[in-house]
Amino acid sequence: MGLFEKNLSIWVGLSIALGVILGNLYPPLFQTIAAFEYAHVNLVVAVLIWVMIYPMMVNVDFSTITNVGKNPKGLIVTFIVNWLIKPFSMALLGIIFLQFAFAAFIPKEQAKEYIAGLILLGTAPCTAMVFVWSRLVKGDANYTLVQVSLNDLVMIVAYAPIVALLLGIANVTVPWDTLILSVVLYVIIPIVAGYFTRKNLGSEKLERLLNHLKPYSIIGLLATVVLLFGFQAKTLIAKPLVIAMVAIPIFIQSVLMFFLTFNWLCKIKVPHNISAPAALIGGSNFFELAVAVAISLFGLNSGASLATVVGVLVEVPVMLWLVNIANKRVY
Repeated sequence: MGLFEKNLSIWVGLSIALGVILGNLYPPLFQTIAAFEYAHVNLVVAVLIWVMIYPMMVNVDFSTITNVGKNPKGLIVTFIVNWLIKPFSMALLGIIFLQFAFAAFIPKEQAKEYIAGLILLGTAPCTAMVFVWSRLVKGDANYTLVQVSLNDLVMIVAYAPIVALLLGIANVTVPWDTLILSVVLYVIIPIVAGYFTRKNLGSEKLERLLNHLKPYSIIGLLATVVLLFGFQAKTLIAKPLVIAMVAIPIFIQSVLMFFLTFNWLCKIKVPHNISAPAALIGGSNFFELAVAVAISLFGLNSGASLATVVGVLVEVPVMLWLVNIANKRVY
């Protein structure tokens, strides 16, 4: 591991602090960057995420992807956890904490908005950053790609119905342009770029390129964190108690889904390079999509939008902690 990867938790913490400081000192700068969007997807963040995951896509040997079907256990567990358990457990935790445990501190209508944001978050399994987490646990890049692709395909048909069911609103409209554009930007373009890069370079040149690109994945992650926290800096400073209360069910959900998936796969003897990334997919969320959908459905300043942003605040440090746990449990 390089300098950044060995001390990634410290760098992420510094990036969060830098984003909040810059967002409060120079709000016009972040407002300008936030304006570069299409279908509620920020294009600057999209580019940074692309920088983050492109090197990992170059690592994918597409000729061996067909071998994934020989070990379908990881795919089956990924599907069950992300689509049959995770959205419903997130809704339940939101109700328990925000409607009951913290009822004295949060008005009822606001609690409903925060729960809606948690539902949007819990129903969107991770697509982009999971490639970073997979790399940090030495995951099988090919298998991780197929796991993510499975979630993307299911998301296209299942996201809206599950969200509608959990929100109890029959006519919820998910912005399909946001969903499709997110999948194109965060998955399809890096996949295509990685495929053609690998196809057109010999093994020696490919190795040199990968060594050259290696630091950019982490730099892309840190720059993304700075921007996301810069966008919401004033809100994070203004509502610390609310953010702490909303963060609790998100934290519990991430940890529960991680250990459920990891222990399940360990018991059925799935190799670590498959089980660890699968567990990290279960513990993380596609927060870029959740934030975009929350803004589209409820508005930029809604409680739902705030809850999805809190997901970013919780997810990055928690996932780094879970990566460390996964690496210590190699079997």
